[in-house]
Amino acid sequence: MRKLILQMQMSVDGFVGAGEDRRWQLWEWGDDSAWDEELKQDFNAIFETIDTILLSRKMVEEGYLTHWGNAAKKYPKDPFYAFARRIVEADKVVASDKLEASRWERTRVVSGDLPSEVHRLKQGEGGNIAVFGGAGFASALIAAALVDEYQLFINPAVLGSGRRIFDKGGFGRLKLLGSKPYASGMVVSRYAPAQ
Repeated sequence: MRKLILQMQMSVDGFVGAGEDRRWQLWEWGDDSAWDEELKQDFNAIFETIDTILLSRKMVEEGYLTHWGNAAKKYPKDPFYAFARRIVEADKVVASDKLEASRWERTRVVSGDLPSEVHRLKQGEGGNIAVFGGAGFASALIAAALVDEYQLFINPAVLGSGRRIFDKGGFGRLKLLGSKPYASGMVVSRYAPAQ
């Protein structure tokens, strides 16, 4: 069965979004990444197991697919080229009850019961499924116990308040799969639900 992998940047104190418009992430769309080369290489290696991306409607409407589609057209020496190519080549699934059809390449829209749609995706053929979306979308997946692996990109920042992904419940214990610090200050910790 395919794994659903939630990748999320968060602060040291567990927030995934700030109440104010403050820059705190080491990597935001379109910037010169403060990620070090080893982190970029490891991230791209993780992404080699992914062939499908589950996205929230809000994420695509904010320009996620357009941004990475444009980045994939740049020259191969661009630091984001490898990741952008993987985004373009992967199948994308957008969960939305508001969108009726996709206007993006290799992308389809699903609506209705999110847990049923995710279970169908996980039963399909292929590699793992990455999840990208905001706090609300991630929280809904967590509360429905749909996430098989958490890849938490802990930024060297303390926000003090904001949005969280573990506020709607779900399970209580996680098993550490691995953790690695990077020169940029990022720590990537991987967890699975404890059995």
